[in-house]
Amino acid sequence: MKIVIGSDHAGFDLKEALKESFEGMVDIGTYSEDPVDYPDFAARVARAISSGEFKRGILICGSGVGMSIVANKFPGVRAALCTDTDVARMSRMHNDANILVLAGRRTDVETAVAIVRVWSNTEFEGGRHKRRLDKINNIEGEDK
Repeated sequence: MKIVIGSDHAGFDLKEALKESFEGMVDIGTYSEDPVDYPDFAARVARAISSGEFKRGILICGSGVGMSIVANKFPGVRAALCTDTDVARMSRMHNDANILVLAGRRTDVETAVAIVRVWSNTEFEGGRHKRRLDKINNIEGEDK
């Protein structure tokens, strides 16, 4: 499965390290440590997920909070800020998170690689969790 990945300048180094550790990541920027605005890159990845172009994505900014806020504005996106492998596992099993968000200034490379490995290899459990996701989808549709 190809994963689309994006970061701002604060997540650039971690993004580059993840690309070295995992094949098949499609990088949509940023491409340097020069200051940029995180909403631009969060929107690129979230739009790719929301449109169905990609099934999963990764976003990285300094704290992970800004990227999470922006990404979750897009229909069908379930972005989860994951700080460890347990949170990553649960974000997939219970929430079917399709965007993993990492804190570039708070997550070392070894931890990030472990989080991505668990997140990308964990399947959604369905069952009672599907019912809850359906409720989220209904909430998204209320504003239309």
